[in-house]
Amino acid sequence: MASGIFAVLDDIAALMDDVAVAAKVATKKTAGILGDDLAVNAEKATGFLSSREIPVLWAITKGSFLNKLIIVPLALLLNAFFPVAIIVILVLGGAFLAYEGMEKIVEYFFHKKETHETAVEVIEDAAVAEKAKVKSAITTDFILSVEIVIIALGSVLAESLTIQILTVSVVAIVATVGVYGIVALIVRMDDAGYRLIKHSGEKGFLFFFGTFLVKALPIIIKGLSIVGTIALILVAGGIFVHNVGFLHGLFPSVPSIITEFGVGIVAGLIVVALVTVVKKIISAVRK
Repeated sequence: MASGIFAVLDDIAALMDDVAVAAKVATKKTAGILGDDLAVNAEKATGFLSSREIPVLWAITKGSFLNKLIIVPLALLLNAFFPVAIIVILVLGGAFLAYEGMEKIVEYFFHKKETHETAVEVIEDAAVAEKAKVKSAITTDFILSVEIVIIALGSVLAESLTIQILTVSVVAIVATVGVYGIVALIVRMDDAGYRLIKHSGEKGFLFFFGTFLVKALPIIIKGLSIVGTIALILVAGGIFVHNVGFLHGLFPSVPSIITEFGVGIVAGLIVVALVTVVKKIISAVRK
């Protein structure tokens, strides 16, 4: 009896060892997407009142976990029974990411933000904006999660189904906890800085470091906004280049990152134009 238990434990240990090795390989292959995921979600989780940052981030994190719970089993099923659907989903997701990235750029250069006159309007707009931003963040996370899960799954296709399931699940959990854990640290930098300043007596290393954290946060947020937008376009371009046949090997003499960025820009502009036309048609019909 005891030998049977030890044999089972030995099998479990061997399986966990195989999963750890596979997860390490899969995580390395998804590192680029994880970096983009961090930049995009850090930008989306900032810009709120200090008291709302953690609640908003927690709402996005819960949405991200729900995304993974949907994506992991769906990806495994589609890969087994209808693998072409994964490509279609990736391309549609790439179109959405390209739209999000280019829509921000178009909005920045060609549309001025409206100002609001009353405090009530500002509060209502803030509440609506928060919900919209959380929804947008979760939607973007869904698409980036699809990319992460598909890449992780692709790295273990030669392994058994059990290792595939465990490896993809581990990568999905690490991606969520790691990305949003770092985002949480970023958005609370100023609070940590103020506490250090308070306990420093306004002198010494703690005061210097606390002041640095407070002053660095707006710069980091602005930088992440730019990096996040670029990341959206790059990820979208990469999805198109790797999954659309005639784009394979496009401009072979040009570095792949430039090609992917260019493809992302063009795709984004096309989708922005289509969405704008559709909105105008709907608006005209309603009138």
